[in-house]
Formats: sequence, structure tokens, C-alpha cells
Amino acid sequence: MKWWTAVIFCLLVVGISSCKKETETTVPAGNVTFSVQHLVNGEPLRENELIYTNAAGNPYLIVGLMYFISDVTFYKSDGNKTIISQAKDIFYIDEDMADTKILKFADKIPAGAYDSITFIFGISEEKNKSHRFLNPPEVNMAWPEVLGGGYHYMMMNGKWKDTLDVVKPFNFHFGIGQLYHGNTYNTDSIYAFVQNYFKVKLPGSAFVLNDGQTLTFKLQMNIEKWFTTPHIYDHNHWGGAIMQKQPAMQMIKENGWDVFSITQ
Repeated sequence: MKWWTAVIFCLLVVGISSCKKETETTVPAGNVTFSVQHLVNGEPLRENELIYTNAAGNPYLIVGLMYFISDVTFYKSDGNKTIISQAKDIFYIDEDMADTKILKFADKIPAGAYDSITFIFGISEEKNKSHRFLNPPEVNMAWPEVLGGGYHYMMMNGKWKDTLDVVKPFNFHFGIGQLYHGNTYNTDSIYAFVQNYFKVKLPGSAFVLNDGQTLTFKLQMNIEKWFTTPHIYDHNHWGGAIMQKQPAMQMIKENGWDVFSITQ
């Protein structure tokens, strides 16, 4: 009896395994990687050189550029979409850290034809919580608690030459905004916070991904466009620090619509 019981058990196991193999299907999929580039007027960014002039006529230089993008989403022609989220959904990018400029998405992307790619510039209100990051470099992007908490969407630091030809530092820092009672920036008069993150829809981002294929896209930030359209951003008007100036951050948000481009 024991011998026949063992035989029957083995046959059942083999049968179940065979059924599983017959019913299991592998969804055709591939991988996508972003190679990030920072450009000014179509040329690679050169830091610490006073060689640029923005749309307001401000001569300027960049000494550091750090920011977050999140919720990268791929939209298929049939209406389905894939949101990068399995292993990592928020990406820190730093001009001075080469490894942060290669985004290798852990999620498999279903094969097929895609219409477009989008992402959030910054971090959504739901995810932008203080103490989310515990280690550098991300922890160094903390936004002051009294100004809304969470993290900077972007820190672009540099210098500009004012109307008297004096070179002054600027902190083009973008994050959660504040609304104040009266004409003061006293933090005791804050009555509301403004979520300034925004969605970027990359123009010309349709593509076809085949099973087993890895596609690498060049994601480009065109820095001069932060200062251009629809608003001419003038460092002489806004000065060197804007973390408490929601009107300035609103301009940055609205100018961000065409800052990014993508190519294969």
C-alpha cells in the first residue's frame, strides 16, 4: 500500500506540474533606460563658466544642478499604461554624479507600440514626505519643515551679473510654495502651502518595444528654457533666493512645460 501510495503521489505531482507549465505564459517585455543630459542652447552644460545669458539678458553660470523626477509612465496605443514603481519610483539626478544620470528601470515594460512618455517633475504631495530619505545625496534635498517639509524638487545653484556688473549668487530652488498674510515673508503668517510639482509630457516620445529588447533614450534638460516661456525670468527682479517667493516658483512651474526633450 505504501508503494502504490508513493506512485500515485508522484503521478499527481507530475500532472500538476505539467498543467502549470501548460497554463503559464510569459508576457513579451523589454527594458528601458534613460541617459540624462543637461544642455544649454543645445550644448552640454559647462559648470562654473560665466558664458550664458538668459532671455532677460542676465549673464549667468551654473555651479550645481540636482533634482527629482518620479512616476515615469509609458502609455500604449491601446490605452494601457505602465508606471515605473516596482523597485524605485523616485529618481535623484545630479549633474556632478554620473551614476545618477543613468536611469535603469527595474520594471519590465510590456512589449508593444507606445504613444508617449510622461513623468512628474519633483515629487507628488502623496509621496513628498519628510524623512523619506535617510542617506545622502537625497537627504541633502530636504525642504525646510516650516516651509512645507518634504524635499526640493530642484536645486539649481549659480551666479548672475546684475545691472551694475556685480556677480551675485542665486539659488534657483524649487519646491513647495507658501501663501502669506500681508506683504511679509514671516513664517508665522503662512496660511497655506502650494504643491508646485507638475507633469511633463515628452514630445515625440512614441516608440515600439520588442520582446527582449532594451531601449536607451536620451532625456535632455534644456536649461535655458527655465527662464524663457511663457515667462521671462529675470534674476535682477527675483534676486538670489526664491524659496519663499511663490510667484517666482509659479513662473518656474509654468516655464517647465518644454524644458525636457527626448530622443533615441
